[in-house]
Amino acid sequence: MTMPATSPQLDVAGDLLALLGATTTEPRPDTQLAALTLTVAADLPVLLWGEPGIGKTAALTHLATTLDLPLTTVVASVHEPSDFSGLPIIGADPANQGVPMAPPDWAVRLVRAGRGLLFLDELSTAPPAVQAALLRLVLERRVGALRLPPGVRIVAAANPRSSAADGWELSPPLANRFVHLRWIHDHEVVVRGLGGTWPRAALPRLDPELLPEAVAFARRAVCGLLAVRPDLVHRLPTTDAARGGPWPSPRSWEMALRLTAFATAAGVSREVLSTLVRGTVGDGPGLELLASMDRMDLPDPEDLLADPATAVLPERGDLRQAVLDAVVAAVRNRPERSRWDAAWALLARAVDTGAPDLVVVPATNLATLRREDWDVPDTIERLGGAVSLSRRADQATARVAAAAGVRR
Repeated sequence: MTMPATSPQLDVAGDLLALLGATTTEPRPDTQLAALTLTVAADLPVLLWGEPGIGKTAALTHLATTLDLPLTTVVASVHEPSDFSGLPIIGADPANQGVPMAPPDWAVRLVRAGRGLLFLDELSTAPPAVQAALLRLVLERRVGALRLPPGVRIVAAANPRSSAADGWELSPPLANRFVHLRWIHDHEVVVRGLGGTWPRAALPRLDPELLPEAVAFARRAVCGLLAVRPDLVHRLPTTDAARGGPWPSPRSWEMALRLTAFATAAGVSREVLSTLVRGTVGDGPGLELLASMDRMDLPDPEDLLADPATAVLPERGDLRQAVLDAVVAAVRNRPERSRWDAAWALLARAVDTGAPDLVVVPATNLATLRREDWDVPDTIERLGGAVSLSRRADQATARVAAAAGVRR
């Protein structure tokens, strides 16, 4: 039987489709793409949350192509638990040899390739039994009797339950095994992409000389925070929706530590680091970790008191306030006339180089430390006008707010 020839019009249609699919990439700052590639480099399972049609699957397909990794897509909602835990295969002598768990074909292909990107799609539509079967795959990388090789990275995608087809909340044990990234669209990226040019996904460049320093910094940051905030070590949310997202546990803090080390070695922006730590331990604990990192680099109060004339104070208002408060606390711990005078000199320098309102509270607290035999330094006269002006401004603001409340 002679097969009909392909329609010439379909050939032309194919040519048009090929032209539409021909796109290029360009280096372009993209916070969420940088967070994704850094998490992949850190070999941590990552879960992209986003509304349908936002481009999660397209981003992962582009990532696999750019990294030259074979992409294996597994739609979790259409699989049975045995597809992840393995199917029992009874041999000739099960009493002596046991019953091995045969892995699915996609796992075998990944093991043979030795590398790849395993994409678990539609995770929020997987029923609880399937989510339970995924626990070992995500954490231990085991599928039946097979263990996925180190060259395989795990990335998942999910829609919020409100927009998922027959969606479920993620179980807390499964959610706590992922780095959660909110995937949103950027108008300019979409416009450029539809025009044929998408952002280029690339693994972060790690500076070999910074690796020991990056590890030390990450450990100091995480351990320093948890030492003073032990309640943050493990905090299971109270609602089902929050339990299906990022929350702090020893496991997720370990992931946050690893991501902090990678981010430090790669020199990524603070915005990327913020996205990563908040996607690992949650918004509240993540922001506390970032604030703790900021304070790690603050100057030593004793160094500032030793040479106030050349002291360099932070530019950011909250960090400058923290430094000035630390200086006053240092004088309180060891009250001496020379240290008290040096603290006033520092406050004067803060007024000269920044917002005067930041010295109001430290100046008030420092004044209470004066001993009877300590003369009032001339510096206080320089500060008096700034402190008084700041207080009058605060009082005026309060009066305006009160008047507005009365008018309502």
